[in-house]
Formats: sequence, structure tokens, C-alpha cells
Amino acid sequence: MAAPATTNPFGLPWPLFNDGLSYHDVVRLSDSGLTLIEFYSTKYKSSAPLQGWLQRINSEQIIVDGSVVTDPNTLLRVGSKLVYNRLPWKEPDAPYMIEVLYEDDDIIALNKPSGLQVLPGGLFQQRTVLTQLQWQANKRNQRRHPVPVHRLGRGTSGILLCAKSKLAKTCLASYFADGTSQVGGKSGDSSKEPRKIAKIYRALVSGIVDNDKVVINQPIGVVKYPGVAKGLYVASQSGKPALSVANVLERDTQRNSTLVQVQIQSGRPHQIRIHLSFIGHPLLGDPLYAVGGQPKCLDCEFVDESFAEDGGYQRPSKPVPGDCGYHLHAHHLALTHPRTNEVIEIIAPLPSILQTAKEAEEVGITQQGTA
Repeated sequence: MAAPATTNPFGLPWPLFNDGLSYHDVVRLSDSGLTLIEFYSTKYKSSAPLQGWLQRINSEQIIVDGSVVTDPNTLLRVGSKLVYNRLPWKEPDAPYMIEVLYEDDDIIALNKPSGLQVLPGGLFQQRTVLTQLQWQANKRNQRRHPVPVHRLGRGTSGILLCAKSKLAKTCLASYFADGTSQVGGKSGDSSKEPRKIAKIYRALVSGIVDNDKVVINQPIGVVKYPGVAKGLYVASQSGKPALSVANVLERDTQRNSTLVQVQIQSGRPHQIRIHLSFIGHPLLGDPLYAVGGQPKCLDCEFVDESFAEDGGYQRPSKPVPGDCGYHLHAHHLALTHPRTNEVIEIIAPLPSILQTAKEAEEVGITQQGTA
């Protein structure tokens, strides 16, 4: 059953500065005897270098057992409660209006714009889809707000599923997990039973893809990378299984690019970007991934010890996963409804750059007819 189309965009403009953040810790037995600066500079070294943490302590941003402490050599006791107050900051520009593609009592499907992060992380703690969902729920006097049940990269646009009920949250999470767990074989059809969710993307890649259909089962793992605390996902033989199937829709020899449709059987982070670059066709405009599914920079062990105004590390000079510039769109999604068991199909309209010539012509005819 095709989901009924809705045209109810929502969103509130972002304030100039966010509200800052507070991070809470309790000193454990293993940390007993450490000084304040030793505690933060060792346990949270990915947040700031030593000099950055000294600045934060001197700026009265650390509270120990309810009192501000500015002496970095203060000895910590077991059970002491620590609070680091991160000062408000201006987050990078991000869109805030979000289109609703489908909504009922259990689920809501959004058309996420490129440039908007789904969940808080890094520089984006407020300017996220989650924040807009929270604000919209408050506006409607709703006790609970919908929550995303999967992620899309910041630069990726298209369908984002969110759960409005506990049933939907549990079922949808299991749908995505089941799809990933079934991957592991070398064939293009690894599912042993009908999948309850299917996602199809559109992507514009560099170069001309020779084969009409390409099955990519390259594992994806993690390597150390500057500016990415938990590591960067890349093509790796020691990584976890991942499976993508790409079908060519249109080849453009003049622009040396290919328009492809990609169905992913698993949900590894940045899977499509990694898989298409692995086969020699990175997404056109992707600032991060190069041929082979690896980052473009080679000196990935280098870490800049200089720090920004708030004490944290400077914005990485190398590209990071959240950087935009590529064209990837979650276009079509089919799922078994968690309550009714009906199959629902949701479609997010295509950006013009991801339309085939025939699709663009049809859109033009439709627009002329409604003018």
C-alpha cells in the first residue's frame, strides 16, 4: 500500500547559540588519587588537549561536589561528583524545515534535507532532526516525541523513519537489525526469509560504471582518524559484513558520471559511500572517501594539539564523515507496518540532480500542467 502523501513541513529557526552542555562523572575507586587535570586530560583526551583542559578548569567550568574548582592539581576522592559545563557555542549552519512524508499513530517518515544531522554529535548538539522533533512535540503539548530508529549521514537526504510508540520503536529497530544480521554470504540474495524493510537510494557517482548491476559485499571496519573520536569507517577485510546492490540507471559520458540505484541489505555507517568508492566510483563531490573505500588523506595518524576558544580541538583540517558535497538520497522505502502488518511504501521526491532524463522530462510536463 502506497503511503498517503502529506505536505506538512515543520521546523523552528535555530537560535544563534545553543544551550551548552553539562557532562557528569562520579569518581571511581580506580580514579582515586588522580588530580583534576589528570582525570580529564586522560579520560577525555579526545575532547581536548592538556592545555585545553587547563583552560576549562581556569575558566570555572568544572564543579566538584557542588563547588567550582580552579586548581588543576586538586586531588579527587572516591564518590566525588564532577560536572564539566561546556559553554554555549554557535553551531555550523544547518537547514531546519522538515517535510513529513507519512504519519500515523505509530510512525512518522520524514524527508530529511541534506546538511541536517539526525542525532547530536560533534559540533551539532542542537541543530539536529531530534531537536526539531522535540520542539514540535512541545508545540503540540505531547508528552513524548518521535525518535529516529536509524541514521542518515548529514549530507544524505531523503526518508528517515521515526517511531512514535514503544511498539514501533521495538519493531522498527528489530527490522533494521535483522537485515544487517542476515548479511554474511557472498551472494546477492542473503535473506533466508522475507525482509520486513527495504531501502533504496539514488546516488551520483564519478566515472562510468561498466556493469549494469554490481553486487558489493566488502566488509566495513574502523581505523583511527583525526577529528573522529571513535574512528572512521572504511573498507576493511577485518571489518563486519556489509552488502549493497547497485543498478545503473543512466550513464553521462560528457560529465563522466553515472546515476545509480542502490539497495542495501545491511546498515553499516556510510555504507553506500564506502562501497561505491571501493569499486572505483566514489560519490561525485564526496570530500572524504577515495577509490578503494579509504579516506583521501594518507597522514591519518596526525593529531593537531592546538585548541579552539572553548579549549577543545580545532575543527579538523581533514575531511570528516559529516562533511557534505555528495549526492545521496534515500528515495524509496517499503516496510511491514508494526501494528497492522500491511506493507507500506514511502517515496521521497528526488532532487533534480538525481533524476534520470526521462524523470526530469515527466516532472517538467507535470509542472507545466499545473501552472
